[in-house]
Amino acid sequence: MEKRPLLDKNKILDSYKLQLREERLDISKNKVQVASVNIRKETIKEEKTITVPIIREEIIIEKKFLDDKDHEHTDTIRIPLTKERIEVTKHPVVLENINIYNKKSQDIKQIEVTLKKEKLRIQTQGDAKVIDHQVDDQYS
Repeated sequence: MEKRPLLDKNKILDSYKLQLREERLDISKNKVQVASVNIRKETIKEEKTITVPIIREEIIIEKKFLDDKDHEHTDTIRIPLTKERIEVTKHPVVLENINIYNKKSQDIKQIEVTLKKEKLRIQTQGDAKVIDHQVDDQYS
């Protein structure tokens, strides 16, 4: 409390200055990590047994016995033989498209806070006269 003289109609009075205060709220928000999510792709191996028919060529030789009348004749015939071979190739195929995104939603929280406020209370003892009125703050 600060004491200062107050001029009032050519009289010097003792005056005291007292400040009344109140609490007011300042609200701020901070982001706090509360969880985390790990997303990864996992490759699973699967053994497959597949039956594939293949074609191969075979030579069949038929013999015919000839009579004594026919002449014997020897001839060579060359016939190429083929068979199918299996060739396995692998290629990736897209099964699913997955979108991953962060969705924000808003909740409303009620917060209860007790605020303090100072008020002027006047108590007197004895024969004290108190005049309570609003004064322009010309001596601040």
